[in-house]
Amino acid sequence: MVNLSVNLSGLELSNPIIPASGTFGYGREFAELYDIGILGSFSFKGTTLEARFGNPTPRIAETPSGMLNAVGLQNPGVDEVIKTEIPNIKKIFGKPVIANVGGFSIEEYTKCCELLDKCDNVGIIEVNISCPNVHNGGMSFGTTTEGAAAVTKAVKAVTTKPVYMKLSPNVTDITEIAKACEAEGADGISLINTLLGMRIDLKNRKPIIKNTTGGLSGGAIFPVALQMVYRVYKAVNLPLIGMGGVTTAEDVVEMMLAGATGVQIGAANLKNPFVCKEIIEELPNLCEKYGIKDLKDIIGGAHQ
Repeated sequence: MVNLSVNLSGLELSNPIIPASGTFGYGREFAELYDIGILGSFSFKGTTLEARFGNPTPRIAETPSGMLNAVGLQNPGVDEVIKTEIPNIKKIFGKPVIANVGGFSIEEYTKCCELLDKCDNVGIIEVNISCPNVHNGGMSFGTTTEGAAAVTKAVKAVTTKPVYMKLSPNVTDITEIAKACEAEGADGISLINTLLGMRIDLKNRKPIIKNTTGGLSGGAIFPVALQMVYRVYKAVNLPLIGMGGVTTAEDVVEMMLAGATGVQIGAANLKNPFVCKEIIEELPNLCEKYGIKDLKDIIGGAHQ
């Protein structure tokens, strides 16, 4: 019998599979398709202090082996999320969830995290300092060590639950950003968010996405994400949640060998809503094939 359980900063997960924020909503639609209780956890839609409509459309474009999105953190705002969405999550998912938080100032990040920290079914707070699809916020904090450190320090001062900083790949050296977060008390690191990209319509000779650029996700970015997880694992002494182009059980094992404890699945949910279920079901067979008796034993195994 293969043991699939992992532990993220004291949060025991039955398996490492976590649908990524922005690709799973608040779980309702997926709960109509299968028992989402089989998931390790899920990261719900990114939450900001005020309600946001998001970016103008079109804000999605296809790419080879992936997609571009510039949704722009559309969400009902933290008060409505706490009033309506989090109680609804309790009805369909009996495990702690990950609260993903976005912001446009340190004060916004702090207030959102302080409020979500009080929700009993929130197990981890994932602070997104890496969104490439909003102006004057999000990624602007995650592209410098000073910005990342400042948000981490402020958020940790008002929270009691584990805080994972979600990092951008659109930087010169992601390990330096990770070390800055660790120095200010981060409990873990989530990586990576999307890569900047764009497409141009040949007919009208203009960018397809109204926002001009968007975040590239999907299978195309998996090798990039894998090497960043590998590098950050060596740079910090913190648990990692790896993500970026994960589509198969094999990808999950690769991510864990690179250093991830938890593994998020993002764009693949939009193509195949059963992908997380299928990966969880396939993992025991894959582990037996490669002689893995306990998934915890392979975390960082590629470094040995």
